[in-house]
Amino acid sequence: MALSGRRIVVTGGAGFIGTTLARKLVDENEIVAVDNLHRDTLGGTDLMEHPNFGFVQGDVLDAEFLTEVVKGATHLVHAAAIAGVDTVIESPVRTMRVNLIGTYNALEAALRTKDTIERFIEFSTSEVFGTYAFKVDEQHVTTQGSVGEARWTYAVSKLAGEHMAHAYHDELGLPTVSVRPFNVYGPGQIGGGAIRAFIETALAGRDLVIHGDGSQIRAWCYVDDMVEALMLALEHRAFGRDDLRPRAAHQAPYGVPWRARVPATALHRRRVAHPERGEGSGAPRVRGAGRARRRPRADDRVVSRAPGRMSSRAIGRASGRFRDFRDPESAVADSGSAGDR
Repeated sequence: MALSGRRIVVTGGAGFIGTTLARKLVDENEIVAVDNLHRDTLGGTDLMEHPNFGFVQGDVLDAEFLTEVVKGATHLVHAAAIAGVDTVIESPVRTMRVNLIGTYNALEAALRTKDTIERFIEFSTSEVFGTYAFKVDEQHVTTQGSVGEARWTYAVSKLAGEHMAHAYHDELGLPTVSVRPFNVYGPGQIGGGAIRAFIETALAGRDLVIHGDGSQIRAWCYVDDMVEALMLALEHRAFGRDDLRPRAAHQAPYGVPWRARVPATALHRRRVAHPERGEGSGAPRVRGAGRARRRPRADDRVVSRAPGRMSSRAIGRASGRFRDFRDPESAVADSGSAGDR
């Protein structure tokens, strides 16, 4: 069921995923983007010229402001958050405040307009699965590290947001859906990220650098695939007015159909071959998570590749569209975890 004639509020609406989603919806719906412009992808688009698009600058920590903006909305997509590995490590208190209190404020704002609200989408993260998120789905146990390790501040704050969203559904009947994005990348991305750095480095003809011993497993999701999953979560009819019953344990959480799981087309890096041993050719290959993979050797670290030899369809699709905002200084890719919003 395609959305049409709805009033959709997107917190973090000036961000990477928010603006991509807005472009998908704006022709048939009223879109209100809420953002404090900490990161601004919106300025690089023509959305502000669209008659169905509105932008309100503000902060999700301002509960009164957010309640006023959300009033009368049919859908609320809560994408605003503190993200990015460096930011999380440098500002753990701010991370917890924005991700916890901001999510609470968004849920309360949706509850206060419950007469019109049809769906609340809450952004969580793949980080709730722990260090190695491999072949996981919604039913896998969530994992966190030790207290005091800064990177888990982000995961814990997002997992708490999931629990809040689920509680508002079970106890108060709010039609909430939680999604767990896996390192979303693509055109319009603000900030760093391994895929972006790999593409920019390959286009410049420089060596691709992977930190650590190469044994880490990461997953990425192309932004168009992420938006497709969001559309499924927004449009699915599981939350009709007469269908707010608690769901059985074997069913998808919060009423999301299994086909809407994120990442629907997540990609896993296969391995980096060592050219001196005569292994492999082309760029690091990307494939679906469902197949077996060889655990990389400790010396599988640096590979020199010409841009024209990138074999992955997914990376190839993105690389041409990344040319417009290449950063020649981005020569090193990190295996970082917190995705851009």
